[in-house]
Amino acid sequence: MRGVVRAAFPCLDAFRMRRFLMISLAAILAAAPALSHAQYGGGGGGRGGRQGDDRQAQDEAKKKKRAQEWNNSQAPLPQLRNAGPCPYAKTLYDAARYVEFKDNQEASANVGFTGEIQGISAGCAYKDNQPIHMAMEVLFEFGKGPQAEGATKTYHYWVAVTDRNREVLAKQSFDLPVKFTAGQDRVYKREMINNIVIPRAEITTSGANFEVLVGFDVTPQMADFNRLGKRFRLNAGQTLQAGADAAKK
Repeated sequence: MRGVVRAAFPCLDAFRMRRFLMISLAAILAAAPALSHAQYGGGGGGRGGRQGDDRQAQDEAKKKKRAQEWNNSQAPLPQLRNAGPCPYAKTLYDAARYVEFKDNQEASANVGFTGEIQGISAGCAYKDNQPIHMAMEVLFEFGKGPQAEGATKTYHYWVAVTDRNREVLAKQSFDLPVKFTAGQDRVYKREMINNIVIPRAEITTSGANFEVLVGFDVTPQMADFNRLGKRFRLNAGQTLQAGADAAKK
């Protein structure tokens, strides 16, 4: 470049030539950012600027819509039937089965009447700041073992409302008479339990803070038997006796 400048301006000395080169370089550098800015569409009047404005407007519209939907979802609690979760309904494991043993001897041949809770379904309703009202259906299976006497048996079970700290808030007992017909060793029954009342301190108290438990009235021995997970088939005693009789022949 120095040769080109010298050819164009032969009368310049070395000092003036250096000064001219520095001024020219400064002018080029000053123009470079402006060229770069225009080339990549940073100006508001270009196509890229319009796209950026449109994208920003769309984002603002989405935010506004989300805010409206959130505010609309905050409906007053009294207008909702189920404004929150129902209390969890389940069987207390230690009292889920009722198994009688003759002379308190745990053997299949000594089984008398039995009972087991097979399933539970429940629903609830919220209303204002009133207690939660709950209905529950329980499926029972009853059995008649080799030592059962008679064709009828009245079972006793209970329903308890507890808080999540396992404190019993309310408990009610029920009687359930069962009749076995001739040759029948199993009976299924469905029990509908209405108007279970769940107390709440205030309108914001959720049903998730409570549990509804179901169980048989059992003896300490029955509770231990259930806790250990022991089981006998109803016809196990009859099968063992038949095998013993066959071995004597």
